[in-house]
Amino acid sequence: MDEYFLILTAIDVGVLLFMCMMVYASENLSDRQKRGFLKTFVLIAAISILEVVTVVVDKAPAQYRWLNLLTNYLGFALTPAVPLCLVHILDKQGKGRSIRRSAAVIWFGYIVFLAASLPFGTVFGVEADNSYFRGEYFHIYVVMYFMSILYLAVATSASAIVYQNKSKILIFPLMGFLLLGTIVQLAFPNIHTTWLCVTLISVLYYIYCNEMWNQLDGLTGLLNQASYLNRTSAARSGDKVLIVFDVDKFKQINDTYGHLYGDRCLKEVADCMKTAYARYGGCYRMGGDEFCVILRNEDKEASCAEEFLHLLEEKRKENPQLPTVSYGSATIRKGENILTTKERADQNMYVFKKARKEQEALELNSVSD
Repeated sequence: MDEYFLILTAIDVGVLLFMCMMVYASENLSDRQKRGFLKTFVLIAAISILEVVTVVVDKAPAQYRWLNLLTNYLGFALTPAVPLCLVHILDKQGKGRSIRRSAAVIWFGYIVFLAASLPFGTVFGVEADNSYFRGEYFHIYVVMYFMSILYLAVATSASAIVYQNKSKILIFPLMGFLLLGTIVQLAFPNIHTTWLCVTLISVLYYIYCNEMWNQLDGLTGLLNQASYLNRTSAARSGDKVLIVFDVDKFKQINDTYGHLYGDRCLKEVADCMKTAYARYGGCYRMGGDEFCVILRNEDKEASCAEEFLHLLEEKRKENPQLPTVSYGSATIRKGENILTTKERADQNMYVFKKARKEQEALELNSVSD
């Protein structure tokens, strides 16, 4: 057996154990995210060790044939579960639950099929002299593995859109590197590169997800104030319009219904904002009940505002106490300090707020008359 393979696997498992300790000690990850990453790292370490066992027992005395079959089966069966664990981590709101369940059902069916094929060597087998061989339908495992990686790449890209992450394209080179390492091992079975690549990718994926989540406001899921300050620290040619939002009478909402209900209102306002504006710009929570949008396409401002107000009204039918939202916008002028732009947007928002109050007063008077 290649001693370098043993050394690399030991390093591989050591890195994964260190990642487990880092995840366990993290205060930035939720319990769900911690459990997901811990399961992923432990699973990769287990499969890496299984691969070592398969190499050790292959062509050993025939009495170890059962162990050769078992370790190969577990390795082939558990491999597609690694991307599934990572997809589970991404879905914080449970919106992809039905797709994940379908993927889990397919994986379970694959496990059953793999177990049923063992006596026939359909996917893989072990000869009577304890020699491993690839079966006629070994490509079924390859397809399952590649499809699980593709699922992870698509799910990560979709989550990056939801989280307004600009570097979503980076996930595809990561997956491409993993596929390349796998293809090398498929073509040259004696070169054990797959799980070393998986370990490296899992560490990079952890870094990628942390970077993505660190840009977000914990309550609303919008981009946070630090992201806004970084975005506006220098003029960008793609930024056309700054829109500021303020939740009307929010202090009164907190005082009347409590802060938990106030948080719920902020989440609902943020959801409407993201749905209406995120396709054309970045949505930020500045703090408290203040939000803003940096719009890339000024031609879409009116239609986005109309959609935003419509969504709020639909929410208000289900939740009558949901407050209204005032907003104002200002064109981002070349060379102008963003604080000056924001002052102009704030002034326009106060004009909007005053006009709304006057309209509400007129409606109230007409009702009383």
